[in-house]
Amino acid sequence: MPYKKKQTVLLFLFQSNFTHMSTDYIPTVNLFGIPVARLTMIETLLAVEDAIENDAQLHHTVVNAGEIVRLQTDEKLRESVLSADLINADGIAVVLASKILGRAVPERVAGIDLMENLIEMAYENSYKVFFLGSKEEEVSKCVKHYSDMYSSSIVAGYHSGDYTDEDERGIAEMIADSGANLLFMAIASPKKEIFLNEHKDILSRVNVVMGLGGSFEGVEGKVKRTPVWMQNSGLEWFYRIIHLPQRMWKRYLVGNTKFMLLTLKERFTSVRCPDPATA
Repeated sequence: MPYKKKQTVLLFLFQSNFTHMSTDYIPTVNLFGIPVARLTMIETLLAVEDAIENDAQLHHTVVNAGEIVRLQTDEKLRESVLSADLINADGIAVVLASKILGRAVPERVAGIDLMENLIEMAYENSYKVFFLGSKEEEVSKCVKHYSDMYSSSIVAGYHSGDYTDEDERGIAEMIADSGANLLFMAIASPKKEIFLNEHKDILSRVNVVMGLGGSFEGVEGKVKRTPVWMQNSGLEWFYRIIHLPQRMWKRYLVGNTKFMLLTLKERFTSVRCPDPATA
């Protein structure tokens, strides 16, 4: 069956006032020492397109509440995240915290939503995509899913996340030699950030490198997505605890409590880092 173009955010690129977003200057706000991009989903897509069309490189990542908490004590992870060229807020908790701190980001840019929009962009613009991460069965199903939805021509290659430290350099070289414009890496933190950071020079031929979480699983429905209205209402944590209690209760209840305390500390402390958007 031929692919029928669905009305997604990409259509708004032609219906809105946005026509260009240069990667030479990405507006940011300082959140807990992290320069988080003050960009919408559409503006992020335009920044990625700009990097590819100008044969530049853009190292992209996202941060959520739990990751920001870990960044306060994990120096290697913090260094890896800070090496990214564009950092989006993935999670309504980060968006709400930015408003409380008076350094608002416009909206949540979730990693899996951005990936899906970028894959559609790849199809429309004849870009090539490489998928790295998850188990062999999951990543191969992901590749088949997008090949069936769009075309196998968008796939530069794929590799599972089952590899050793000694394999990393060879995998990075395979990705660089594949002709990929976009690399999606679905491997948990901090492994994904460390990989992207340590092999950034090898991957310089890939225009956009993006670290994800378990997004390849989500493509096939193994991990059920939270309803959009709950995502927009800040209730994603509640939905995921109900559906995955053993895996998620500590992450959200304990992690979100720590993030809330960190936000309050940042809000009321007398010593604050300057906001790069206003400095």
